[in-house]
Amino acid sequence: MDSTANDRTRCGWSSNDPAMMLYHDREWGVPVHDDRTLFEFLVLEGAQAGLSWLTILKRRSAYRKAFDNFDFKKIAKYDKSKIDKLVQDQSIIRNRLKIEATVANAKAFIAVRKEFDSFDKYIWKFVDDRPIRNEWASLKSIPAKTEISDKLSKDLINRGFKFVGSTICYAHMQATGMVNDHVVTCFRHNEV
Repeated sequence: MDSTANDRTRCGWSSNDPAMMLYHDREWGVPVHDDRTLFEFLVLEGAQAGLSWLTILKRRSAYRKAFDNFDFKKIAKYDKSKIDKLVQDQSIIRNRLKIEATVANAKAFIAVRKEFDSFDKYIWKFVDDRPIRNEWASLKSIPAKTEISDKLSKDLINRGFKFVGSTICYAHMQATGMVNDHVVTCFRHNEV
């Protein structure tokens, strides 16, 4: 745990950078039920694979611009020339496989919405429609993946999603508030 100038105790991962503190304080762990936002986090978590969250967070606005504000209907229609253009965009992570995965995921996302009426209804069923509230004493206690993220990952992969391994799925669950992994001494633990 770290204490900052404003005397708030936060999860230690968040206090080395102002952008991370802001993300921690306002977003991380807050339940999300908006499909566009759920898609955004799915894309960003996949983009993070092998990188730090700070790297992605600092490029978030560039991702919003490059990917039509995460409009999955538009992204599903991206063709090879659009993908080639994105691979040249220095403001985002220029990994062709991750960019192609974003397009594939937009198509799969739309299919899930057709089946369940919304992606929100689909994904929240993995936690029985309510956040899992953990009571971790330290960051070392927090797992990188769980049995639930394993099941979610397997189901997403079977539906055609890419870059959705169990660790990525668990990070998505943490980010979107499906699980509250703020440590118990963090001021956000009881707030979310």
